[in-house]
Amino acid sequence: MPTVLIIDDNAAVAMALDVLFSLHDIAALRASSPEEGLALLAREPVDLVIQDMNFTADTTSGAEGVALFRDIRARYPDLPVILLTAWTHLDAAVDLIKLGAADYLPKPWNDDRLLASVSNLIELGQANRALGSRLQHERRARRELEQNFDLRGLVWQDPATERVLHLACQVARADVPVLITGPNGTGKERIADIIKANSQVADGPFVVLNCGALPAELIEAELFGADAGAYTGASKAREGKFEAADGGTLFLDEIGNLPLAGQMKLLRVLETGRFERLGSNRERQVKVRVISATNADLGAMIRAGTFREDLFYRLNVIELRLPPLGARPGDILPLARAFLAPGKQLHPASEAMLMAYPWPGNVRELKNVMARASLLSTGATVMVADLGLPAAIVTPAEAEPDRAAIVAALARAGGVVAQAALELGLSRQALYRRMERLGIARP
Repeated sequence: MPTVLIIDDNAAVAMALDVLFSLHDIAALRASSPEEGLALLAREPVDLVIQDMNFTADTTSGAEGVALFRDIRARYPDLPVILLTAWTHLDAAVDLIKLGAADYLPKPWNDDRLLASVSNLIELGQANRALGSRLQHERRARRELEQNFDLRGLVWQDPATERVLHLACQVARADVPVLITGPNGTGKERIADIIKANSQVADGPFVVLNCGALPAELIEAELFGADAGAYTGASKAREGKFEAADGGTLFLDEIGNLPLAGQMKLLRVLETGRFERLGSNRERQVKVRVISATNADLGAMIRAGTFREDLFYRLNVIELRLPPLGARPGDILPLARAFLAPGKQLHPASEAMLMAYPWPGNVRELKNVMARASLLSTGATVMVADLGLPAAIVTPAEAEPDRAAIVAALARAGGVVAQAALELGLSRQALYRRMERLGIARP
């Protein structure tokens, strides 16, 4: 049950508020002086404070209330405070609102307005505490990953990326195949490199083969090697990727492009470590950690008969699903800043544009956009026009965010109205108007 602290020297006022809150499942603590109120705050967990502005008889200046508010703000900067007084001084109200007071209500108060303000502030406070706890957990998990594992300089901040990295590092030392799935341009090869760097064969070679970049008839030769005369143009023997990766890691990108004949040979290598070069009957033995990646729907390919089901299960001992960049918005700005040329910085409007853009080309597209912007910007600051991106889509009227959506967006943004407005597709002023209309207190 949420708890409100009432600091008021008028016992009748404190009792009336206590009764009002008890009817709405809100606990109330009472203090009759600033000193008693501060002592209670030091002992009891409180979600919100309602404080009077005057505590001495025949005093209407509000100076005592200002001093109390400043004390509370200094000791508990995130605790919402509602100011309540029979003597309304507009200048004092404006000054305290600027200093962070959540609301300023005259006596006698309107029960409905007071309850709405208290409920909104408690709800927002709970959401902010949950967000703060989550952010603290994410920062702790990030520090642990960075301290305990070699992340190869990867730039990231989004929780979705952290989950992929955590699993990648967790399975890195296990000698099992790993399948990395996700759209093109999301950074699957970077994840493979991190797995290799934290594996038992970290000092071994890291060999990469893009199965989608070669003609089908050459993929087997690339994988397994070929003796002289094995195919037209093979004038001398050559080793394949498996031989080159012996004692290390082989990363097979776009594994869905491997032809069926090559799939069968790959399955045998994964099971036995043995293979023959094309045109040779001599069996060779290797010890290779295989990591594969694809943006294809291998399940659909199995049903269509173009990918072997037994190979899929052999490759898919551990699957890492790397989300598209649009699904990990926390990574966008850190990556953008990392891709900018030295000495360049993003204008706030450019940052907003980057966050609003859906990034169908993922990290690869973002890198290209930043390279272009670095060249086109004439000064140190990259402006919106330098990005060359289409205008962000504005939220249509029929998709107007409701109260719950606004409160949730504010919580995710940590109370930063500009960031919440961007997420909701509104201007900051438009969000302020909706917050006022819906009775949502400003953070």
